[in-house]
Amino acid sequence: MDYTEYPREPGVERRIMEGLNVSVMLFDAELRLRYINPAGEMLFASSARHMIGVHAMDLIRCTGGQVDKDLRATLDTGQPFAERGVLLTLPDGRQATVDCTISPLKDLEGPTEILIELQQKDRQLRISREELLIAQHQTVRELVRGLAHEIKNPLGGLRGAAQLLERELPDSSLYEYTHIIIDEADRLQALVDRMLGPTRPPNKQAVNIHDALERVRQLVQAETGETVAVTRDYDPSIPLLQADADQLIQALLNLVRNAVRAAGESGEVILRTRVLRQFTLGSIRHRLVLKVDIEDNGTGIDPELLPGIFFPMVSGSNEGAGLGLPIAQSLISRHGGLIECSSKHGETIFSVLLPLEVGNG
Repeated sequence: MDYTEYPREPGVERRIMEGLNVSVMLFDAELRLRYINPAGEMLFASSARHMIGVHAMDLIRCTGGQVDKDLRATLDTGQPFAERGVLLTLPDGRQATVDCTISPLKDLEGPTEILIELQQKDRQLRISREELLIAQHQTVRELVRGLAHEIKNPLGGLRGAAQLLERELPDSSLYEYTHIIIDEADRLQALVDRMLGPTRPPNKQAVNIHDALERVRQLVQAETGETVAVTRDYDPSIPLLQADADQLIQALLNLVRNAVRAAGESGEVILRTRVLRQFTLGSIRHRLVLKVDIEDNGTGIDPELLPGIFFPMVSGSNEGAGLGLPIAQSLISRHGGLIECSSKHGETIFSVLLPLEVGNG
């Protein structure tokens, strides 16, 4: 069958470009941006509206100016160039490693334009890391469920036996010992329940993420007496999120409490919201994803602890039982999202990633 006989559907090229994972940018002969696809918007963390017309050198900056040289060589010679493993410094200060392809687009009726494709090398590493994180969470949850069942049964028998023993004791002064057994059994029961986290499914409704964050901020500042500065950096254009407000607030509260504790007195915590476009969570690609960053300027997390911080009973603090992060991860996972963490001295960021599609879940 000769498909050239059939006319192409209007706008099909644009839909293809918008569906690509590769960042695609089109520059005119003066190296000013004319078009960028959603993957490019996500890479540069900015909208096309703000980038159109910007010079290539103000967007694509790399060590040694190699991309600048290749762009000008492409304009001069009309030959494509390719560079692998280029370290880009993005306008907001982030860095990304990309494979860069530069191709001339010649128009008989006008000057040559330049097409740039940027394939993130670290994107696949991030997706693999997320898939591993999701798999670890599911494995840990099943392990905890099985362990909880094995612990609860003997605890119930232990508590019941202590109650029966108390009835048979001839001297009430000995009740102190049976009360200790009963109280400790109850304490262990409560600990196991906390490890399991909430058991009810989320009751999803339309939630304003900033209302939830403000509630968390008020609760934390009431607890700390506002000794830690909490800075807000919100994107007001974020649409409503389909979520269980109570579970979402509980997850965020666990993360913000940890950040405030890590920042210490006179420290700073930043609450930041952004929208990511054409973003992959695990193996699922979403058109829009909400990203909530909770950043503190504390000393950071011990690198040896960092890989296991979402496991129960793992904590870098002497306070608590190390259940806040696993519970938060469990609650966010119930909404189809996940929590990531990066940490170095003076900057620890917990990022909550949640799908923003209407009716998700």
